[in-house]
Amino acid sequence: MYLNPETGWVAGIAHCPSPNFNQRPDGEVSLLVIHNISLPPGCFGGGNVHALFQNRLEPAGHPFFRDIAGLQVSAHFLVERDGAITQFVSCRDRAWHAGVSCFDERPNCNDYSLGIELEGTDHLPYSEAQYRSLIALARLLRHHYPRIGAGRICGHSDIAPGRKSDPGPAFDWTRLRAALDNGPGEGK
Repeated sequence: MYLNPETGWVAGIAHCPSPNFNQRPDGEVSLLVIHNISLPPGCFGGGNVHALFQNRLEPAGHPFFRDIAGLQVSAHFLVERDGAITQFVSCRDRAWHAGVSCFDERPNCNDYSLGIELEGTDHLPYSEAQYRSLIALARLLRHHYPRIGAGRICGHSDIAPGRKSDPGPAFDWTRLRAALDNGPGEGK
């Protein structure tokens, strides 16, 4: 993987551009937010997350979709169960992943964060392939955005407490943090 600093797109992964983004107010990237998503809830694969982020989710596809089909949301990245990474929004732009949020008493986390969605749920273990891909992606992003220090990687639940619970108790924060503290070959 390689991040092109001029475009904000990562080479070596799939691209599925979302219309759900805008410019960052100050161009700052200093926070990494980990989420989870599955559509319908608890079901993996099928391209429904891609469709949601591209405003193409078919409301008739599942009863749950009727409630969310009109949402305009996105994230910068999705890490699927098999470890495949898809980028939806340039790192230079503001993806719509955090919603009403606050980190370190600073509101509007979308303005200065990158969002990574893990295909999963709060209570099902994430796959080995997902951890490998997440660690590699987080290392790459931290290399290009050094303001994302160890204390500036958090869950959606941390920036929207009481409103969001992801990535949930199934996520191994100790593993991620140890891997990011170690060298490139560590933490697998």
